[in-house]
Amino acid sequence: MVLVVLAVFLVASIDHLSNTATNTNTVSFSGEGRIFAKPDIAIISFSILTEAATSKKAQDDNSAKSEKVVKFLKDQNIEDKDVKTTGYNVYPQYSYPRPASVPLGEGTTGSAYFDPNPKITGYQVNQSFQAKVRNLEKVSTILDGLVTAGANQVSNLGLQVDDIEKVKNEARELAIKNAKEKANTLKKQIGIRLGKIVNYNEGGGYPIMYYAAELKADGRGGNTGGGPSIPTGENEIVVNVTLTYQIK
Repeated sequence: MVLVVLAVFLVASIDHLSNTATNTNTVSFSGEGRIFAKPDIAIISFSILTEAATSKKAQDDNSAKSEKVVKFLKDQNIEDKDVKTTGYNVYPQYSYPRPASVPLGEGTTGSAYFDPNPKITGYQVNQSFQAKVRNLEKVSTILDGLVTAGANQVSNLGLQVDDIEKVKNEARELAIKNAKEKANTLKKQIGIRLGKIVNYNEGGGYPIMYYAAELKADGRGGNTGGGPSIPTGENEIVVNVTLTYQIK
């Protein structure tokens, strides 16, 4: 009985050592792929801020401004699917009374006193939007026209590649090719034989080019009437991969 148990233990130990050897006898190679792509769409984020004495009045006024802004975008051939509301908030506006001296008698005053409870003086509605512009030649005109149409602030402009997956696939192919070239070089240099790929890892960066488009209806943000100049440049898409091979 002891011999049988010992034999089973030895078989299990040998199998464990075999698995350990398979797992540890590996070598990894990293590869990088870079693609430069010209942006073909713009994402514009903007807001409409409205204040009024009552919540209903503020919301009604905001709706009227929103309709005007959306109509402007439609006139610029921006489709409904490319315009969406990203936020809608209603805030009460408060007044905080300042301390005032309390007269006690002729020529004298007492300590300051005021009502510590703030008063609601009105309401503010803030509706934020995001619009996708597929014709980059219109970006400058749209940025300028949004403010004229009623948008209080244009907060961000992002230039990006619409079909980013296609570009990532191209960068991935380059990264894998780079890693395999490193593997072929090393196996010739140190005389090893590589088996199958047993692991794959991927990372990378897919940046969006952003502009801070602080265009405000009060004219303090640089709204000169002609629209800003928007050079598109290129976006750099980077994919990093790691290929792990078994060593035969």
